[in-house]
Amino acid sequence: MITRSMKPLCLIIRAAGINCDQELAHAFELAGAQTRKIHLNRLIEDPAPLAEAQLIGFPGGFSYGDDVAAGRIFANRLRHRLMDHLLAALDRGTPIIGICNGFQVLVKLGLLPDPRAGKQMATLADNTCGRFIDRWVRLQAQPKSVCVWTQGLDALELPIAHGEGRFVPQTEDDLARWEAAGQIALRYAGDDNPNGSTADIAGVCDATGLALGLMPHPERWVHPTHHPHWSRAAATGQPLAPAGLKFFVNAVQHVQQRAASPVTV
Repeated sequence: MITRSMKPLCLIIRAAGINCDQELAHAFELAGAQTRKIHLNRLIEDPAPLAEAQLIGFPGGFSYGDDVAAGRIFANRLRHRLMDHLLAALDRGTPIIGICNGFQVLVKLGLLPDPRAGKQMATLADNTCGRFIDRWVRLQAQPKSVCVWTQGLDALELPIAHGEGRFVPQTEDDLARWEAAGQIALRYAGDDNPNGSTADIAGVCDATGLALGLMPHPERWVHPTHHPHWSRAAATGQPLAPAGLKFFVNAVQHVQQRAASPVTV
């Protein structure tokens, strides 16, 4: 009989142009995980760390300068060299998150929203305003979502920073199917859709709820002082609870709960 470590290992995959790996590692560590950052080139040489990881993170940034399209080169390298290993990780029950550029990578890889489709089913296109946007946005976690990462979240705010964040499904039928399956994890709230995403979608998951991709940055609000209104809230004696940290706590607790159930071998 074996059990996994109660401090799960998160593998954070980076490449040229990725610049949010340290923040992502910090968020996971605050949530109770241990982390290992690894370059894509090293992982292609030896994919074994993917089999050891209990959590996997794809950080934000501008991988390979976002040449061709945001996340495209990173996604192509994964597709040709590591796709089977990532699918195997999902089959083992490994939560995976892709944030901003990481979301663009996972969508263009075809891991989201349908990892078994064998092709790309959506894209993250240019913002309808035609420019890069960097600000805080209001979000609504979807109550019927199967997403492991967003459980217990409701209305929240997170920062965004992207030029290609407009979620566009391949077909309306695909969108309806994802909606029915609980795969729409986050929507921009009210009239606060910053990029023109179809159906106000800010984040989607796969049908198991294990893999999440989102354009907002939860790792940028894991301390109360990250929020621009933190001092105002502190003055009232009611400091803000960092909503971004909840994503990572959810995933770590999910892994710990699974590990607490012994696996007979």
